[in-house]
Amino acid sequence: MGKAVWTAALAAGAAVALTGVAAVPAGAVEGGASFSRVTVNGGKPIVVGVKDQIEVPVSFRMTTRLKYDYGPMIYPFRGKADGGDMLYDAVETTDCKVVDKKKGICDFKEWLYIDPRHLDFGNEDAGTWGTAAQVFFVGDAWDTDDQHIPLQVKRATRVTVDASPEPVAAGRTITVTGRVTRANWDTHTYQGYANRTVSLQFKAAGASSYKTVKKATSNGTGGLRTTVKATVPGTWRWTYYGNSTAGAKSSGGDYVAVR
Repeated sequence: MGKAVWTAALAAGAAVALTGVAAVPAGAVEGGASFSRVTVNGGKPIVVGVKDQIEVPVSFRMTTRLKYDYGPMIYPFRGKADGGDMLYDAVETTDCKVVDKKKGICDFKEWLYIDPRHLDFGNEDAGTWGTAAQVFFVGDAWDTDDQHIPLQVKRATRVTVDASPEPVAAGRTITVTGRVTRANWDTHTYQGYANRTVSLQFKAAGASSYKTVKKATSNGTGGLRTTVKATVPGTWRWTYYGNSTAGAKSSGGDYVAVR
């Protein structure tokens, strides 16, 4: 993208009154804080659809004895952690939860928002991003650190299913169809996802989990179609397990009674 996607922060944690905090040295530019225990979205991929703004939970710890007036915050980046592409619409950060006043250790929670309707957001933003931590100190200094935590940002997928006929006689063949589509962030629509390997799964009546029965490949418009013998009543669904740029998704279930 060549520039920050969004840089608006809704709220930032205020500096807590820690003992022994120091003023920023004259002429200081970068450095002065360390970040640890960074977790973004529980370690799961960030999956974005075509219309709804999503909220990504973040938690982290910051250690500094300097006074700060903006941030701290965690955000996805590409290129350079300080000055590269940044991926967020807005950020909310809690105030410091003091861990150790003397050492200047605080825990924070954050909510990072991504809106797929933003003009600068497009299909090229799917894939791997880095994780940056940043805080601005009183004066003209700041600290931006690469946390070396890869983040996967993925286009949402949708999957449908239809099994017929229903009911069906035991041992007869049923046809299971469906469609897998993927979010297009450029057009804000879901479009057929061709040549995808999708698993047909079955959960027998009374069972607690699905089992994969066979696999099928989607056609040029994302369509799915296969046949299978029905021996016991139960629920059928399609599951797409995703890839590096598209999220995983299961369809709803279609129950077929077997007589």
